[in-house]
Amino acid sequence: MSAAKGGRGRRIVLWRHGQTAWNLERRFQGSTDIELTETGVAQARRAARLLAALKPDAIVASDLKRAAATAAELSAITGHDVAHDSALRETYAGEWQGLTHDEIVARYGEQYAAWKRGEPVRRGGGELETEVADRAAPVVLEHADKLPEDGTLVVVSHGGTIRTTIGRLLGLEARHWESLGGLSNCCWSVLGEGARGWRLLEHNAGTLPEPVLGDDD
Repeated sequence: MSAAKGGRGRRIVLWRHGQTAWNLERRFQGSTDIELTETGVAQARRAARLLAALKPDAIVASDLKRAAATAAELSAITGHDVAHDSALRETYAGEWQGLTHDEIVARYGEQYAAWKRGEPVRRGGGELETEVADRAAPVVLEHADKLPEDGTLVVVSHGGTIRTTIGRLLGLEARHWESLGGLSNCCWSVLGEGARGWRLLEHNAGTLPEPVLGDDD
C-alpha cells in the first residue's frame, strides 16, 4: 500500500471483543466459540459509540460469536455491513484451550516459559504466532487497500491475533511481538499510514485518539 502524501493516510483500528465468562475465569479461549457476557455487550455498545465518531469506512470481524457480536454494535450505529472472516479468529491452542492460566502453568510450565521468552512455540500443539499473522495480516491489508484516502477500517478480533497482526504490520521480528502489551476487553489499537509504512498511534486505548503535539521536540 502506498503512503499518502505527507505521511497522513489511512487508519486501521484493531478492536478486541467484549468480556466473556472465560475471560473472567482467566480461561484460555483460543478458537473456542464463547459468547459475550451482559457486561461484554455493554462494553461493546459503549465502545461502538466512541468508535462511530471516527466515521469508519468499513468493518471486518472474526466470525467467532464474541467478535461478531461486538462488531454488530458498531454496525448498528454506522449502518456498515460487517465482513466476517475466519482468518481473524484467535490463535488455535490445542490442549491449552479451556484451561485456566494456573492450569496451563502447572501442566505446561516449560512450554509457557518458552513462549514468554519469545521462542516459537505451538502452545498446546496449536498454531505458531507467525502462522496466526500469516492468516490474519493479509486479510487486514486486503480490506485496508480498499479504503479511500484518509479512510478508516475497524477490525474486530482477539487479543492474540491483534498483537501478532500489529507486530507483522509494523515489521517487528516475531520474538519482539510479546513486547506489545495486551488489550483489555473492548479496547483498541490504532495503526496509521505514514511515509515509511504503518506506525502504531494508539495502543490499548479506551478513548478516542488525541492529536500528538511536539512528538519530536
